[in-house]
Amino acid sequence: MTIRPLLAPLLGLGLLFGSQAAFAATPTSFTAHYNVSQGGEPLGVATITLRAAGNGEWNYSEDVQGTAGLAAMLGASTKETSRFHWKGDVPEAVSYNYQRQMAGKNKQRQMLVNWAKQQVTVDEGKGPSTYAAVPGMVERNTTPLALGLALRDGQQQIALPVAVRQGVQTQNFKVTGKETVKVPAGSFNAVRVDRTDAERGFSAWYAPDRYLLPVKLSQHDGGDMVMELVSYSQH
Repeated sequence: MTIRPLLAPLLGLGLLFGSQAAFAATPTSFTAHYNVSQGGEPLGVATITLRAAGNGEWNYSEDVQGTAGLAAMLGASTKETSRFHWKGDVPEAVSYNYQRQMAGKNKQRQMLVNWAKQQVTVDEGKGPSTYAAVPGMVERNTTPLALGLALRDGQQQIALPVAVRQGVQTQNFKVTGKETVKVPAGSFNAVRVDRTDAERGFSAWYAPDRYLLPVKLSQHDGGDMVMELVSYSQH
């Protein structure tokens, strides 16, 4: 059992949370808190923030701390920070930074997009690699925001260009039904969205009439982990 299946696959997806007004032409900064669990047992907490960075760009970060079980014993934490600008209703990637601490060891990944050259550079500490950028491209941290915007616009099937380690991958998602979801922040009549191009992907529950991003997300790969909204505040 390692910390990566415990924390990283789910938490790496990232969550943004806000009202439709917050993510219209002028997004609003916010802080949101989530509980993280695995198999129904508490595992950690996540703090999500969105801040204006100036020059039409935004910073979004997800800071996760292991507070129970093996994650707490190993002092596990992950932090992902994205910078993006808006391309229409899409949060088009500018940069992404991933850091993971576990048992005193650190792992990092950095991604930088040069839109003038249409090039993505990725560095995990072993030397940079590059590949071609795709207009409207997101990365894993901002994928849920792009999904929420598509749901708000009434889309039922969504294909997203997502920058990953070695290239841009088209990820496919589909609305699969409606369910009542209860989380610490309340009860929601939610739309369920599943990733359809991965054998064990993830499921997310959105309330698109109230919020752009999931109130709950379940990562099927790596131990069936769940994130549930606890609180949200605008700044």
